[in-house]
Amino acid sequence: MDLQALFEKYLTLSYRYLSIRNRSETEIREYLGKKNAAQEIIDKIVTSLKEKKFLNDEEFARSFVLNRARLKPKGKKLLTLELRQKGIAEELIKKVLDEVRGEIPDELSQAKSLIVKKMQKMVGMPKQEIYQKVGGFLARRGYSWDVVKKAIDFYL
Repeated sequence: MDLQALFEKYLTLSYRYLSIRNRSETEIREYLGKKNAAQEIIDKIVTSLKEKKFLNDEEFARSFVLNRARLKPKGKKLLTLELRQKGIAEELIKKVLDEVRGEIPDELSQAKSLIVKKMQKMVGMPKQEIYQKVGGFLARRGYSWDVVKKAIDFYL
């Protein structure tokens, strides 16, 4: 295959991959790498996707954070880790988290809403056990101990 045909093939694969959900630049690069695309073709495709506004790490990070807050709330620590794993730069993560702060509930509100059902099931249990179970649940979701304690204390 000539270079143009390979470019078209991998560009089509990229469009299909992007049709599922938004992706970061790193995700596209890794995907095309797994498909055995040459580095020069990957670079050319990434440039093309950016020019056509199909690829924008800032928009990706913003929509990722907003979707997480709406569908599967997680703490700031875990959000930062997930975005880092998707190849988003540290400065961009901080910028996006600061920008969307007003659009999503604060961590304490999220934590309280996550544990409503759990706390109802634990009525009458010793405080120590509640802190272990509910605290572990919230910690796995990326909430700091300070937020965990305040959320649990709200219901006790």
